[in-house]
Amino acid sequence: MIADTLAALLLARAEDDRPGLMFEDMTWSWREHVAACRASGAWLSRRGTRSHVGVLSENVPELVFLVGAAALSGHVVVALNPTRSVEELVRDARATDVDLLLADSPYAATAGQVADALGVEALPLSAVGLEPPATPQDAPGDLVMLIFTSGTSGRPRAVRITQRKLALPGMSLGTRLTPSDVVYCSMPLFHSGALMAAYAPAVASGAALVLRRRFSASGLLPDIRRYGCTYLHYVGKALSYVLATPERADDADNPLRIAFGNEGSAVATRRFGERFGCHVIDAFGSTETAISLTPDPSGPPGCLGRLPEGVRILDPVTGRPCPPGRIENGRLLNAEEAVGELVNVAGLGLFDGYYNDPEADAERIRDGAFWSGDLAYADGDGYVFFAGRGTERLRVDGENLAVAPVEAALREFAGVVEAAVYPVPDPAAGDQVMAALVLEGGFDPDAFTAFLASRRDLGAKSLPRFIRLSGDLPQTPSHKVLKRVLAREAWRTADPVWWRTGCGLRPLTDADVKGIEEEFVRHGRQHLLEA
Repeated sequence: MIADTLAALLLARAEDDRPGLMFEDMTWSWREHVAACRASGAWLSRRGTRSHVGVLSENVPELVFLVGAAALSGHVVVALNPTRSVEELVRDARATDVDLLLADSPYAATAGQVADALGVEALPLSAVGLEPPATPQDAPGDLVMLIFTSGTSGRPRAVRITQRKLALPGMSLGTRLTPSDVVYCSMPLFHSGALMAAYAPAVASGAALVLRRRFSASGLLPDIRRYGCTYLHYVGKALSYVLATPERADDADNPLRIAFGNEGSAVATRRFGERFGCHVIDAFGSTETAISLTPDPSGPPGCLGRLPEGVRILDPVTGRPCPPGRIENGRLLNAEEAVGELVNVAGLGLFDGYYNDPEADAERIRDGAFWSGDLAYADGDGYVFFAGRGTERLRVDGENLAVAPVEAALREFAGVVEAAVYPVPDPAAGDQVMAALVLEGGFDPDAFTAFLASRRDLGAKSLPRFIRLSGDLPQTPSHKVLKRVLAREAWRTADPVWWRTGCGLRPLTDADVKGIEEEFVRHGRQHLLEA
């Protein structure tokens, strides 16, 4: 079997009696871990043809065993995001040819609704793999999983997660680990980050993998100490949430060596490392894994590292290279010309395409180059700074969201003439959702809040944080909304702006704006307000 496959990495652990998986009060050796993967694969195979198995689950052992089963048996796991609405999940499952739905107990009712709409069977995840095969019969395929991301057209896109797409990051990150290490995984396994930066490195190195059902800021340090975790994976605001917990004098008294992730702010990564006595590595990547940037501790604060060989920042309209950014006191002076799209002009990296979606492939792949949709600029020394994402998609709390479905929903609110949805930067990590509305008549915040609550097609993370009320929207001569103008202005506009807080919608005041922008400074992300 080829060495750079997840199947090969798992089979290398098949006779290993060291701890391989820990969850709550239970521990499996790697031998038992691989045996459970084989049992799950045999259970799927007894059902007949190779399946596309949709899964709605928290981080539980059965999900990990199912991923291993897919690698060893040729079935395909479709990682469904349980934060999406039933209607969205039905579309996702249908687009990926799901023919069986498995659900962890918190999502049993949702799974039943999705299965009924699709005409397929829904079973509890705990039903899988009850009878191990008499003898191992491994028949791995190339495709292991399908994981959704969002494209600029508004349709969710299923990324092909192949054997090598999991194995190669696992082997790369696994060089930082030994079999005596313990990997902490609390980020959701329906995202690629947890799979590629926690699960796969544990398999590749033989380190034990610790699962937590879902992330808890207050539970992180107790878990690290309880299980002896030396490595953790994070996404986005996770570090900021942990830093918001009460500080104790003994916080650094723990076994953690490395925290690896992406979208942590410069301030959060520094403070987390100092407070908990570990080395934080904040990298850059995406589910497609076509472009990766290696952090450079010697670079200027907030940079992603240097542009790697074959990766360029190009003007998305002309295709020409963008000039270096002129930066003064941390402020980008020539954003209009310096900010462009990150493009891998040398090829596709580990991107193996979207599933059964040639239109999506064509959107990202042009003349053999991969256009990421991620905006950035570089200084004169080649250090790269993230500048946001294209205005047709955004990333909230580590999840990619498309704007078109949100706009379609907002246009159904009584009195809406036009609606535009676009990203504005979050002070700590990623984006927040902002919407500009052109209305007939006045704005009733209570009615708008009730309308959003009634929308089953909008997930919680799709709800706008800021609402701009405009007389008209900036447009091109062909009447297309200039979202880059709206995104650049964000909440700094003469138009009335409402914002959603824990107490509901209320008008945004000058004092609120001052507080928001001071928060950007605290997190070292004030350059995003300029870019």
